[in-house]
Amino acid sequence: QNKSQHPVSEINMVPLIDVMLVLLIIFMITAPLMTHAVKIDLPKASSEPQAAETKHVALSINGDGQLFWDEAGVSREQLNERLQQLAQQSPQPELHVRADQAVPYRYVAEALADAAKAGVTRIGFVSEPDNPGPR
Repeated sequence: QNKSQHPVSEINMVPLIDVMLVLLIIFMITAPLMTHAVKIDLPKASSEPQAAETKHVALSINGDGQLFWDEAGVSREQLNERLQQLAQQSPQPELHVRADQAVPYRYVAEALADAAKAGVTRIGFVSEPDNPGPR
């Protein structure tokens, strides 16, 4: 009998390494699948004008986040009042949101939240068409 034996105070790393290698393989297999999980078939936009011209109101947001109601500057409180008046009209005019591309998303989200709170249901976004160049 060997009395010089003492308990091993080191951690056995082999099972830990085995588990980590299995997890690494699982993540290597599933990571490419997650990047292509959402496939969307976007609609094609035509540049033809609408046949029936509907009444609309332009809400513009410039690069500094200032709000404009049909080219007249408004505060957020005035915007809320005008959105409530717009929502009560019948038929409801369309709200065309024109935002500068440099506007932080927060300003656009606040304007859309105010419009939804007021009850405006017809909202459209205005953008410039791309010029693909000569074909």
